[in-house]
Amino acid sequence: MGVLQRFERRLGGLVEGAFAKVFKGDVQPVEIAGALQRETDDRKSVVGQDKVLVPNDFVVELGQHDYDRLQPWAQPLGEELAAMVREHATEQRYTFVGPVTVALELMPDVDTGTFRVRSGVSAGDLVEGGRLTVAGSGSSDVAASGTPRNALPGRPRLVVTTGGKALAGSPESRGEEQVLHLTHSVTVLGRAADADLKLNDPGVSRRHAEIRQEGGDFVVVDLGSTNGVRVNDASVTRQSLKTGDRVEIGSTTLVFRRDED
Repeated sequence: MGVLQRFERRLGGLVEGAFAKVFKGDVQPVEIAGALQRETDDRKSVVGQDKVLVPNDFVVELGQHDYDRLQPWAQPLGEELAAMVREHATEQRYTFVGPVTVALELMPDVDTGTFRVRSGVSAGDLVEGGRLTVAGSGSSDVAASGTPRNALPGRPRLVVTTGGKALAGSPESRGEEQVLHLTHSVTVLGRAADADLKLNDPGVSRRHAEIRQEGGDFVVVDLGSTNGVRVNDASVTRQSLKTGDRVEIGSTTLVFRRDED
């Protein structure tokens, strides 16, 4: 059984009959899956002996009708499409530099029944399913305390919360924190490949918000996101942060912390 056939079988089993009704006519998931396969094949790059690098960050651009129809299924569909890309890469012996993500994006100039695929190579820090993957922090960049040497004064940081009970064997269950230290005066949060902290969350815009250092303070600023930003359960467009504040973006919660000066 081929990759696309396995994808169709898994998709059909997610919700009994629901996908068949939602996807009847117009853009079909298997068409998107095939396009993602072709995108990896067309954009592969030989980077070493027996090592072929392919994109790992995919955006499916849809018109208004198809976007409205597929958006309620964005998370499970994205997960299945990402799994399909990984299977295809395994068969072709391709390599990724980071986790595979597939997101849907509304593009008004795309006609009903058609779509476009945009892809890139992303090795940035990623939050996916409440788990933080930090890319490329070598030991030479980290002090003995575990803090990056270029961390800002006061060690400002965002602590990723699971939003529920910690899984057995996870860092949280051992009392460990998933932490992103702020090392620049502006930290961009969003789904875009070039975001400083990439959130693989369908409720998050590509450039959703920024954490800015302003003098001795840190401020979260909404960048005109679709679903907004909440701090301690209150909607905000701009809010100074203090230790312990909970910043909610989509379904992801980040707790801001800093040491006393």
